[in-house]
Amino acid sequence: MSEAPVRPAGSLRPARPSPNAVVAVLALAGITVSLMQTLVIPIVPELPKYLNASASDAAWAVTATLLAAAVATPVAGRIGDMFGKRLMLLVSLVLLVAGSVVCALSGALVPMIVGRTLQGLAAAVVPLGISIMRDELPPERLAGSTALMSASLGVGGALGLPAAAFIADHFDWHVLFWTSATLGVVAFALVVLLVPESTVRSGGRFDAVGAVGLAVGLVSLLLAVSKGADWGWASGTTLGLFALAVVVLVAWGFFELRTSRPLVDLRTTARRQVLFTNLASIAFGFSMFAMSLVLPQLLQLPAQTGYGLGRSMMTVGLVMAPQGLVMMGFAPVSAAITKARGPKITLMIGAVIVAAGYGLNIVLMSQVWHLVLVSCIIGAGVGFAYGAMPALIMAAVPASETAAANSLNTLMRSIGTSVASAVAGVILAQLTISLGGATLPSENGFKAVMAIGAGAAVLAFVLASFLPGRRTAEAGPAPAPTEPSAEPVR
Repeated sequence: MSEAPVRPAGSLRPARPSPNAVVAVLALAGITVSLMQTLVIPIVPELPKYLNASASDAAWAVTATLLAAAVATPVAGRIGDMFGKRLMLLVSLVLLVAGSVVCALSGALVPMIVGRTLQGLAAAVVPLGISIMRDELPPERLAGSTALMSASLGVGGALGLPAAAFIADHFDWHVLFWTSATLGVVAFALVVLLVPESTVRSGGRFDAVGAVGLAVGLVSLLLAVSKGADWGWASGTTLGLFALAVVVLVAWGFFELRTSRPLVDLRTTARRQVLFTNLASIAFGFSMFAMSLVLPQLLQLPAQTGYGLGRSMMTVGLVMAPQGLVMMGFAPVSAAITKARGPKITLMIGAVIVAAGYGLNIVLMSQVWHLVLVSCIIGAGVGFAYGAMPALIMAAVPASETAAANSLNTLMRSIGTSVASAVAGVILAQLTISLGGATLPSENGFKAVMAIGAGAAVLAFVLASFLPGRRTAEAGPAPAPTEPSAEPVR
């Protein structure tokens, strides 16, 4: 149930800057936060030594960020809708800086996990930034700007990998986190100076029970998905977490449908445009992450395998970096197609491009330039899709629910990436070869993962075909279904 937007009187806000400045600052904030996803990748093999911990324990430095991001994204989006999107954006950046400083000062496992958890709590920056754009930018600028903001997820991840690899190779590993803290401070200062506070707010009371229920359900689900391979998919712990997730999320759904001010408006989420966009987001999240799992391993496996290229982590970063630039470069193209034909067509085009990229990868994987080409093609397709998804969401929800709806869509992508990691891990663990006494993923294993990535993109195309006809965010949301009116916001 949606609430009428309220505009706080006398709110302090910076003098209105140019739209270009707002877009640039928000995109920088998105890139800064997305760096957290790749920041530790170059040092993952060394984390047990750095933290004096076992490999399985050190892996929590990655898992903690995933779980914190899943919980924080929908909660921060809802709070942003209620009390101020810019405020929550600044809070998220403060958490990012705090987490980076804790990691930079850590030399043991527990503080590292705490710091990485704080970094994960900043994950809502991108959906919050998109929501601020809807409230503050002229309609003719919205499609291109939101496409660019969405692309910042890929840009930060792609560019962060070579930068992190360079820092890890040439400096103490703590410099990685001091660098992220510095970027967070810069982003915070620029948001304070140049980004106005959105005056569109829903007000009301925060659904604390819904937040706790969603957190328990999501953590149970994602923990089972991400750690199932280590614990065993048939182990009591894994099956128990899956069962807990089902029970809690079903109960949470019943509660949300019956509360007057839910954390997630499930009636809005069930609208065809929102529902199928979110389902397509899961498929795209799966498809995009499959490439992120396959290409680095192909590049780093020994050449003696016959298909590995025996390259360094630095080379991996340089191969993946163009993908982020392609995503950013295609943002205006995505926006132009959205304006001309609607975001549904843009999303379907993106799905076709991603599927074609994976198909090409199955036959072209023996040279570095093959992988650069495939990475760029898939990046272009993801750029199209990630630019269209916010437009589809914003066209279907009221302005007072923009941040919550975009945050939920971001969460759907994260669920897709988590499932992709689990599925790819199972496949690559089953299809192996033996080399010098070591067990390594086989060429057929990689091809199977790429085929599934192509299938996920095709699934996204099919799901997108069920979306309603052309409607863009500029046209405003579809009329809400008739429901009993909520109490007025005061």
